[in-house]
Amino acid sequence: MDFFIVLKEVYPLLLKGMGVTLETTLIALVLAVIFGLCACLMRISRLTPLRVMAKAYIGLIRGTPLLVQTFFVYFGVPQLIQSFGIDFRLSAFAAGIITLSLNAGAYIAEIFRGGISAVDSGQMEAARSLGFTYGRAMYRVVLPQALRVSIPSLVNQFIISLKDTSIISVISLAEICYQAKIYIGRTMQSFVTWTIVGLFYLVIILILSQLSSSVEKKLNYGRKSTH
Repeated sequence: MDFFIVLKEVYPLLLKGMGVTLETTLIALVLAVIFGLCACLMRISRLTPLRVMAKAYIGLIRGTPLLVQTFFVYFGVPQLIQSFGIDFRLSAFAAGIITLSLNAGAYIAEIFRGGISAVDSGQMEAARSLGFTYGRAMYRVVLPQALRVSIPSLVNQFIISLKDTSIISVISLAEICYQAKIYIGRTMQSFVTWTIVGLFYLVIILILSQLSSSVEKKLNYGRKSTH
């Protein structure tokens, strides 16, 4: 079948799937930033139980495949809750968001921790000498600078999470790869269809990569201009 014929037929399906892909990724990353910031602050906390919990969460997520995490959230968690006599189910969309947000959150926690480490320790000491509490100094002085340093890495994590949605398709989340498999099941046009899917991803990731480069250049320019 001609490439352009397949493109004309599959384009509406893939466009719909890409919409689900982007929606899932955006919601998951908003939650992941919250989880990541909380895990980061727990990881650097002076309280041992908080540090242990954060290290366990980060280690568990980074030490297990996303596919296993997806099955655990979609099949395992509902079964566990149902064993207590509670009727509980998760949609593929909800399970996908939970899995991606927990997964990305662990990596974002380490991104934030690296950003905080990059901030001169004298910044915290100066803020404390002005009468700031540790929490206020962290919130008003250290975190804004750490966030600025972390932005390029956060954009890269967005790209990784966007690509990871293809794994979530195993639980029938109607994202772009799932829609492609439906079309291929009808037409057997694997080569052309997956080529088009690859082009969809490539265009979006190139745009995000360019955004990341632009942000990084602006931040570097801002640092130079302050000297």
